[in-house]
Amino acid sequence: MPIIAPQVLTDLRTRIARIARDPGHRRAPAIRFGIAALDQHLPDGGLAIGALHEVAGTGPETEHAASAALFAAGALARLRGPVLWVLTRNDLFAPALAGVGLHPDRLILAEAGKQVLSVMEEGLRHRGLAGVVGELEGRLTLTASRRLQLAAEASGVTAIVLRRARRQDSFRAPSHDDPVLAEPNAAVTRWRLTPQPSAPPLPQAPDVPGVGRARWRLDLLRCRGGDPATWIVEACDATGHLALVAEFRDRSATPQRLRHASG
Repeated sequence: MPIIAPQVLTDLRTRIARIARDPGHRRAPAIRFGIAALDQHLPDGGLAIGALHEVAGTGPETEHAASAALFAAGALARLRGPVLWVLTRNDLFAPALAGVGLHPDRLILAEAGKQVLSVMEEGLRHRGLAGVVGELEGRLTLTASRRLQLAAEASGVTAIVLRRARRQDSFRAPSHDDPVLAEPNAAVTRWRLTPQPSAPPLPQAPDVPGVGRARWRLDLLRCRGGDPATWIVEACDATGHLALVAEFRDRSATPQRLRHASG
């Protein structure tokens, strides 16, 4: 088998990415974030509908997946129809989802144990759903994720996998997350959320962190046809919308600004 020079592969990847970003390239329907910095960065102008997406937290967030759940709920809240939420543990807090616009009367809950992926795939065959969310512990293989992606494409129903760790030491750094989260899969986008200090609620005490609107560091680790990026955002509001923190408006956060935000 002939050896392909590295520069040939680099050129091929560049050409494919250019085609994917071509304005004439047909875009999939998408859930718009309503934030130019995010929507313009994503090839479909938002979170593609009828596709598979992966969302996870970092550090201790990989166990309870609270921020990831709110991110997923906020996105699907802006679509019409019921949402099938496939549980791996009986700890979903429905009032929190209602707080980002996804009300309990739209939820169909299924406790699936170790059959999360099978239940997700079955749910994705039903076109009347707005989306299917599955809480997954353990691995998401290429084969299993491709099956979910194909099912989402066929029905037009959006699939979101919430990755959860079986056990997460709260003192571990985000860089020491469960290694299975780094394994490749077929998700169109892969997101990581890290809670950040919220804004001070009192103008007269600007240096005192408080209980203002929650903030996340939103990392786009992988995007089909796009590049990784990072933003600092305010968490979903009552309509499911994010807001870009003023300091980072219209641009991604650089590592230096991220260190400042995390300090």
